[in-house]
Amino acid sequence: MSSVTDIRAARRPEPDALIQQIADYVCNTEITSESALQTAHYCLKDSLACGLLALRFPECVKLLGPVVPGADLPGGSRVPGTHFQLDPVQGAFNIGVLVRYLDFNDTWLAAEWGHPSDNLGAILAVADYIARSDVAEGLEPPTVSDILEAMVKAHEIQGVLALKNSFNRVGLDHVLLVRVASTAVVTHMLGGSRDDVINAVSQAWIDGGALRTYRHAPNTGPRKSWAAGDACRRAVQLALLTLKGEIGYPSALTAKGWGFQDVLFKGQDLVLERELGSYVMENVLFKIAFPAEFHAQTAVECAMALHEEVRDRLGDIERIEIETQEAGSRIIDKTGPLDNYADRDHCIQYMVAVPLIFGELTAQSYSDEVAADPRIDAMRDKMVVKENPRFTEEYFDADKRAIGNSVQVFFSDGTKTEKVTIDYPVGHRRRREEGIPLLEDKFERAVKSQFGARQAGAIIDTMRDAEALAEMDVHEFSGLWSLI
Repeated sequence: MSSVTDIRAARRPEPDALIQQIADYVCNTEITSESALQTAHYCLKDSLACGLLALRFPECVKLLGPVVPGADLPGGSRVPGTHFQLDPVQGAFNIGVLVRYLDFNDTWLAAEWGHPSDNLGAILAVADYIARSDVAEGLEPPTVSDILEAMVKAHEIQGVLALKNSFNRVGLDHVLLVRVASTAVVTHMLGGSRDDVINAVSQAWIDGGALRTYRHAPNTGPRKSWAAGDACRRAVQLALLTLKGEIGYPSALTAKGWGFQDVLFKGQDLVLERELGSYVMENVLFKIAFPAEFHAQTAVECAMALHEEVRDRLGDIERIEIETQEAGSRIIDKTGPLDNYADRDHCIQYMVAVPLIFGELTAQSYSDEVAADPRIDAMRDKMVVKENPRFTEEYFDADKRAIGNSVQVFFSDGTKTEKVTIDYPVGHRRRREEGIPLLEDKFERAVKSQFGARQAGAIIDTMRDAEALAEMDVHEFSGLWSLI
């Protein structure tokens, strides 16, 4: 906590302890966990795969490119799967949009939830900009290992802040943690000192937070697909401003009356539940099988398991019971009309109905064309969603981090299916052995969908050898993904 106790006191205090902890971690901690670095390698592959898959959707593509036509930057940050070369601020927005657009990238669930790989938008844009600038000046560029380390640190900052601090409870969106984490790591990547990181991070907190309005009925909309890109863009901008000499605000969190805690967090203290290390990357959740809000991932698996049994009896269904965690019940239990893609991929009833009917759930499943099938809403009307206390308890258990759901179908003749219960989704650490081959398949399919055979083969071969990849210069790595 800051030592400031008088709202009238003019003397600038020492920086808030939490901001100092973040700066010390970013500037002084070496990532030595082989598990974290290996997972970061998979996370890099998965995140880029998500970006390539998003390029199939015109609503995503229209967001990409320079702020205004012609504002390209030859030698700047390249946007994977496109021909764009942009300043690192807009490059961060573009990459962040791609990674996040389909809601298919990694996830972290705690008191706050979010998607730590969102930070890759800022990290990759800045790394490519630095590398290309260094090469032009005859300097040694950063390598992919620097990207991986920055990813571990950004994951850790965002994820550990999420363990005990529930921003959604006060109506703020989790992308504010992307802005904070990305600001910290890219300020350091750009050569910033500990004081620079402190100053930049204080600016990130002062920005406050976006409202969660766009994630919830009756206002659910596509902003949730570019909000993280916006956070990445702002993070890079704040880092660059700080490195030009812009000062920070030491009690940005704790200033009486004016700080983040008093203004936006109902006077609660922000806390770090554990020391910053590599815990989050080691335990991050991958969305491998389904592009669905993560609280419903196991519900979708349950529905898939029941598809064969119910597909020829859809007209005989009397009711469907879904049990979920408290968070799932609170944020994705949604009745009534669903107006758009963003509405549907945050509705547990929709995400269960589609696989029960069709035996699949893909990004296309949220389209207007699929949603027009009257069987989906008819089935949603027969669903009852309730919290299972065990699922909630094990969701918060640090040793489990389960995301349990169950689905059971009851028919009008009195018969019923078994109650299918799944505690850990395929992307969970406890199912890594099962999940990684699926992640690799997702990656290769995405690469082949966007590039010609020769370029796709070069990318897949390069990404297969983790040790060689880590030593690769960033500008060469980014060049693999460009259509230039």
